[in-house]
Amino acid sequence: MEKETLNRRGFIRNSVCGAIGTISVPAFLTGCSSASTKDESAQLKNVEVPEILDRAPDGKPLKAGLIGCGGRGTGAAENFVAAGNGLTITALGDVFEDYMALSRESLAKKGITVPDDKCFIGFDAYKKVIDSDVDIVLLCTPPVFRPLHFDYVIEKGKHCFMEKPCAVDPIGARKILATSKIADSKGLSIISGTIRRSQKDRIETYRRVAGGAIGELISAHVIRHGGALWFKRREPKWTDMEYMLRNWVNFCWTSGDHLVEQFIHEIDQMSWFMGDRTPVRAAATGGRQRRVTGDMYDFFSIEYSYDKGVSAHCTSRQIAGCDNETSVLVYGTKGYTNCVDSIFNYDGSVIWKYPYPQKDDADQSMAVPDPFVSEHVRLITAIRTNKPVNDAEKHVHSVLMTIMGRMSAYTGKFIKWEDVMSSTMKLGPDTFEFGPVPGIPEEIPLAGRAVD
Repeated sequence: MEKETLNRRGFIRNSVCGAIGTISVPAFLTGCSSASTKDESAQLKNVEVPEILDRAPDGKPLKAGLIGCGGRGTGAAENFVAAGNGLTITALGDVFEDYMALSRESLAKKGITVPDDKCFIGFDAYKKVIDSDVDIVLLCTPPVFRPLHFDYVIEKGKHCFMEKPCAVDPIGARKILATSKIADSKGLSIISGTIRRSQKDRIETYRRVAGGAIGELISAHVIRHGGALWFKRREPKWTDMEYMLRNWVNFCWTSGDHLVEQFIHEIDQMSWFMGDRTPVRAAATGGRQRRVTGDMYDFFSIEYSYDKGVSAHCTSRQIAGCDNETSVLVYGTKGYTNCVDSIFNYDGSVIWKYPYPQKDDADQSMAVPDPFVSEHVRLITAIRTNKPVNDAEKHVHSVLMTIMGRMSAYTGKFIKWEDVMSSTMKLGPDTFEFGPVPGIPEEIPLAGRAVD
């Protein structure tokens, strides 16, 4: 029997979206009816996808607090305010005063000013932000903190934007899943930073694939080959904790490795187009050639095996000076898709292409809004229309897939889905405080064993 759930008890629903922001085929096709037929409409009528609006509808004013004032967090705060009217950032939290200062300076240039008494520093700053008078919390710290912070967000009854990835280890991912169930019971809305699912062209392409445009799924091929990320060398005055947090994209316990922290986008996109089915096994390799700090790999190759002979090959690399490429291809019995804007026959001819409008076209209904803003539009729309949305389960599913691949590469073992779901692996220290971080040497994982 094909596995399409997080486990046998069915954590993941088979529906494509939550209760908010869905649009049926006939309504959506009005923007591109010339590319559709009655037969296609009949095939697609049961496929629901999120509606992507240019801006959130007007409604009650909403205040958000940002936790994690780095570049992505500052960007998320700006995206939130740009998503509609009556939206403000009223509290900030971080462990570093210099990050806070840079964030406030950047936000001020966008007309967003947060008073001194609402800017909190320290490992407990997240509680002070959440306990302040905010409606929504933006979680944008290094991902190791996500389960702890998300738990407090939901305990306090706040809505949440949760940046990807939601966890770095199986225990954290399962904690997010359990907390998301509590969020459902409270009617809270959660939107995750798995941004591909908020991109209008990809949504319409997905809808057609889900409606049978490429037939039965056979395989997928996913690539994310890019340059090296930033890094920080240790300064003498820094403790272990400060060094690792300032250099967080290069440590596994803080980021999950780049497979979890970055490749999550493409893995999630592939998984989405394959119906969020659950892989049976991951067989992976990886290693390190160029990274100069931390304890992570800089390249991976993963084969995900599914029931019925379906498989997906996924490769990721972060090394400067190489040719780069990012692509997600999903193949079926009738054709294949780039999971962005096109569906092809196997001779390379185009079956369908997303109808992007020209800038001077009068009809801009099929224009693709900035997806970084669209994420927040979806969240705000859900809140203001009182139709909760919660995509945390699918987020967790994709994060567990990336963790599964990392576990296989690091150990040289085949990792089954059941291995991940039952794993007691927990990365990082038990408490967060500046000082030594014992038991986490800056050493690279070595798969297998040496040969004498």
